[in-house]
Amino acid sequence: MDSLITAAGRALAAGDPLGALKRIALRADPPALALRGIAMAQLGEFSRARELLRSAARAFGTKEPVSRARCIVAEAEIALASRDLGWAPKALDAARATLETHGDRANAAHARYLEVRRLLLIGRIDDAERILAALDTAALPPATRTAHELVVAGIAMRRLRTKTARAALARAQQAARDARIPALAAEVESALLSLNAPAARLIARGAERLLLLEEVEALLESKAFVVDAFRHVVRHERKSVSLATRPVLFALARALAEAWPGDMPRDTLVARAFRLKLADESHRARLRVELARLRAVLKPLADVSATQRGFALMPRRAREVVVLARPVEERQAAVLAFLADGESWSSSALALALGTSQRTVQRAIDSLAARGKIQSFGDGRTRRWMMPPLPGFATTLLLPASLPID
Repeated sequence: MDSLITAAGRALAAGDPLGALKRIALRADPPALALRGIAMAQLGEFSRARELLRSAARAFGTKEPVSRARCIVAEAEIALASRDLGWAPKALDAARATLETHGDRANAAHARYLEVRRLLLIGRIDDAERILAALDTAALPPATRTAHELVVAGIAMRRLRTKTARAALARAQQAARDARIPALAAEVESALLSLNAPAARLIARGAERLLLLEEVEALLESKAFVVDAFRHVVRHERKSVSLATRPVLFALARALAEAWPGDMPRDTLVARAFRLKLADESHRARLRVELARLRAVLKPLADVSATQRGFALMPRRAREVVVLARPVEERQAAVLAFLADGESWSSSALALALGTSQRTVQRAIDSLAARGKIQSFGDGRTRRWMMPPLPGFATTLLLPASLPID
């Protein structure tokens, strides 16, 4: 390899895409195309980066399988950074196998972490944890160690293991300092901000307050009777009842929990459960039926008793009843939660992450865009959605780890 390619690869490894482009911007040989692609990705030009990497992969062909595999891994990382979750995992897996066969363990491990991060984004936490447990981190370079600890922290946060998450992020900070890559350090700081930001809202006895993730973890381990609006579950100590497929029953359970220790009027329950402003006798009859169903499913944990003006929740053993709700609630709250990460998402990626149809997501983002809560750029298949940047802050898309081509 010539000296310019070597110098450009080192610049990319240090997070200096402009320094790399100064050396290879006018070259069109396969190694230069690959390095230019990674540099453009680090600068946020994802479409151009993918074109360059695909050109490099074609130019390398079958005679240079390792370099071609690295291009595929780099393209997969760009897809992940641009939230294109529909890219083929099989291509990444084949590239990883090629790298392992030829002894490139560092880049093979990097491919594994890309796979794990994709699984985390689409909610397959068990699969991500299983793959992560099988990885050997002993000989990983600092940049890959940072990626490893970020994934560990991500899983721990989703599992509500805040001590594990903080320890992993502390190790990630040290690894990012060792790597000396500003984008990596920025990603770790972003994860720390997420861990220290309000994660939920507590509603109890007519009052509300925001909770950090540690407080949510402590609440779920306490002896309180919790109506969990995240998972649509009612729980007390080690017992839980899922109402995820029964939205009317959950709406009633939440309304009664918010009113505890008092009762909730019948007409208010009708409005909350059936989304009606006015109730007639048929709606009150239906309410009695639904409350009987709720009483039956909650029997291990609580009773629902009639009062003079409505109904009240009566926990069997708990002395405190609380509702655990999202910090911000509206019909499109789930879409906003994904867009809040500062990245740009396609509607197809949001549908995959949310486990719903693309048409449902499109209706949600159209509604949010009409109210100015999100914005888009690009057209057609390249169209992406994101939340507007906060005043005084620059929202950037970071490619966390460079992938030099030898």
